[in-house]
Amino acid sequence: MQQLIERFLGYVTVDTQSDPNSDTTPSTEKQWNLATELAYELERIGLKDVTIDDNAYIMATLPSNMDKPTPTIGFISHFDTTPDFSSTDIKPQIIRNYDGKDIVLNAQENIILSPDYFEDLLLYKGQTLITTDGTTLLGADDKAGIAEIVTAMEFIIQHPEIKHGEVKVAFTPDEEIGRGAHKFDVVKFGADWAYTVDGSQVGELEYENFNAAGAKVVIKGKSVHPGYAKGKMVNAISIANEFIAILPPEETPQCTSGRQGFFHVHHFQGEIEHAEFELIIRDHDKSHFEKRKDLLRKIAKKLNNDHNNCIELIITDQYYNMRGKIEPAFHIVEIAKEAMETIGITPIIKPIRGGTDGSQLSFMGLPCPNIFAGGHNFHGKYEYVPVESMQKAVEVIVKICEITAGQV
Repeated sequence: MQQLIERFLGYVTVDTQSDPNSDTTPSTEKQWNLATELAYELERIGLKDVTIDDNAYIMATLPSNMDKPTPTIGFISHFDTTPDFSSTDIKPQIIRNYDGKDIVLNAQENIILSPDYFEDLLLYKGQTLITTDGTTLLGADDKAGIAEIVTAMEFIIQHPEIKHGEVKVAFTPDEEIGRGAHKFDVVKFGADWAYTVDGSQVGELEYENFNAAGAKVVIKGKSVHPGYAKGKMVNAISIANEFIAILPPEETPQCTSGRQGFFHVHHFQGEIEHAEFELIIRDHDKSHFEKRKDLLRKIAKKLNNDHNNCIELIITDQYYNMRGKIEPAFHIVEIAKEAMETIGITPIIKPIRGGTDGSQLSFMGLPCPNIFAGGHNFHGKYEYVPVESMQKAVEVIVKICEITAGQV
């Protein structure tokens, strides 16, 4: 446990926040700080063919110790953290033998992590939790996954009696801004299939996710003195609000769950002459996904007719539901399920209410379901991870390697 804690803490205290407004890869220079150290670490623990390319994608190989051919499998995590919340000067706190009560993250700011609001905390009574200090996120998304993969590889290397085929490892930049797989070299990676280690609660096993698009709405207005504005002023802020008000109010993240899709306005800025906002569109069902995009086009058309063509709408598809790419190779899900059950974990198979590098990779020819990394409350100051969950993820990774080799 202590080795896993120290490895994880070493990762999260390095700021690797990505930037959606940058057009470089990685999107921030500071991601190189951890990427370079990870490459060194993979060499140090004994992995072979360790490479880091010009875009900071890291790959490495654990050679097979079998005397017959086996499938080549892979494990993938990302090292960037979300731009949604600060990751500067992260100060993790370790809560040993958690007592099931409120955790004071920051007494000065009265920031409390409470099971009254975050009920999942009660699942981990008696365990060791790693939390934030209430001023930053933690970075368990997805540095927990990296720590688990590295620890699992090191464990297998130190225990040559564990039979396994060839195993590939990869760590990527910019997943949090939707670009984690954009420059991933699937051919170079060379795996028959892989698993992203990027889920939350112990037991999560996911092979379907949202279809996703982003939209930007830009409104051009006309500013006139308000005392003489009748028939002349075009208030871009008012038109932006009108657009948003037409969206179904019950189809937002805070009102949906399971396979229900949503619209989510996440940025807004404006003045009378210019307003713009950005939103994301999400739905597991492809036909519903297309209807959501059509609704945005219809709203824009109506308001353009009402307000003399003042609206520009830009819609960009981001990723698609990987289910259709996983089901033809469903044995890879069954192997992960068997690995969890073998070590006493009840698999939680459910759709991801979000995206994953595994989605894009599956469409690039690398089937890639997602397994848990153990963290909770990602992208904010209430993020935490139970160390015991991280240990279980390590065990699952090792067991997947064993089961895959044993099926040959």
